[in-house]
Amino acid sequence: MSESTSVTPRWQPCEHLDPPPSPLQRDWLLEAGSLTRRLTLASSNRFSVEPLQEGWASLRDDECQALEVPAGSEGWVREVYLLGAGQRWIFARSVATRPALEASGFALDQLGKRSLGHLLFSDPAFARGALELCRYPSALLPADCRGTPQPWARRSRFCRGSLSILVAEVFLPAFWIAGQHG
Repeated sequence: MSESTSVTPRWQPCEHLDPPPSPLQRDWLLEAGSLTRRLTLASSNRFSVEPLQEGWASLRDDECQALEVPAGSEGWVREVYLLGAGQRWIFARSVATRPALEASGFALDQLGKRSLGHLLFSDPAFARGALELCRYPSALLPADCRGTPQPWARRSRFCRGSLSILVAEVFLPAFWIAGQHG
């Protein structure tokens, strides 16, 4: 998993960011609906998911704090790229604690190339929490993206009963370069 104990994202509400994202960046970062749906439209229906890795691992401290569990808690960690027209537009990291995931029966480990976002937004039992933004530490990105200087990222928590899934989405340079996201 993309891991670094010495680097922590500084997640916060958009209104606390200084400097703030540009209007275009803000529009995408604060998208309240399904990012999967919007990316599908922006890519002329050429959206896909490229799984990187997934499995049980210790969650990062910022993830434990957001999920309100003790530091060092174990959870399921899924890392993928979201592609538009064959380009890696978004790096996504989704996590859920082991006890909550096992008790819920939600098959996070069975997604493969399917979008987690599609499932979360198609299940009305999931409630989405507030969006938080940050300049994502490059050290936490997959090795092939680490040259990216702190890209914009967002995260939110999706809850269904005792299950909470924390979803972070990092907007990579290729996304903004594609220029079709107005």
